[in-house]
Amino acid sequence: MNNQITVIAFDADDTLWVNEPYFRETEDKFAALLEDFMPRHSLIVELYKTEIANLPLYGFGIKGFMLSMIETALRVTMGKNDPKVVEMIIELGQEMLNKPIELLDGVEEVLKALHGKYKLVVATKGDLLDQQRKLTKSGLDHYFHHIEIMSDKQEKDYQKLLKHLDCNPESFLMLGNSLKSDVLPVLNIGGHAVHIPYHTTWVHESIDHTIEHPNFYEMESLSEVLVKLIE
Repeated sequence: MNNQITVIAFDADDTLWVNEPYFRETEDKFAALLEDFMPRHSLIVELYKTEIANLPLYGFGIKGFMLSMIETALRVTMGKNDPKVVEMIIELGQEMLNKPIELLDGVEEVLKALHGKYKLVVATKGDLLDQQRKLTKSGLDHYFHHIEIMSDKQEKDYQKLLKHLDCNPESFLMLGNSLKSDVLPVLNIGGHAVHIPYHTTWVHESIDHTIEHPNFYEMESLSEVLVKLIE
C-alpha cells in the first residue's frame, strides 16, 4: 500500500477528536427535560426520526441537531411544554458548540510522522463554521495541506475532492471511523480506506454487511496506520 499512496485523508469527528459522546450525553439531557411526556427510549426514537427527516434541510452537525430537538419537543408535547424548555434546548446546543477539543490517543504523533512524507488532508462533513472552529481549536491545522468540509460524504463528494487535489483514486487513502461515510464511497471509486472503529457511533453511520475488498483495512487505532505504511 505504501508504494502507491501519495494523499492521506483523515475524517475529523471521532477519528481525530471526541465528538459522538457529546451527542449521546445531550440526548440524555434532552430526554430528561421531557420525561413527563414520553419515556426516554421513545423520545430518543422520535428525535432520531426527526434528525433523519431534517438531514436534507439542515445537513449534519450540532445546529441541525439543536433544531431537531426543538421540533421533537414541540411535537411530542403538542406545544404544551413550558417555553423555557426551548430555551434549555438551545443552551444544550450551545454547550456542545463550546466543548473543548479532546484529541484521541496518538493523533498528533501520527500526523507528525506522516507530515512531509504524504500530502495530508482533512475530509469531514458537518457544519462549516463548527468544523472550522474545531480544527482551529485542535491545534492540528498546520499539519494539513487541504481542508475539505463536505455537506455529505458520497462518491461524488470524494471524486470532487480528488479532482481538486489532482490525485488518482489508487493514490488516495481515507482514514475514518464510519464504514458508511469514510470507507464504502472511497472503495467504490477505486481508492484505499482504513476503518478505525470508535466505541460510540451514530446509528445512521452503521451498515448491515461486512466489507471484503483488497483496498480495505481494519485497524484498532490510528497508530497502526504507521506500521502499515512502512511495511
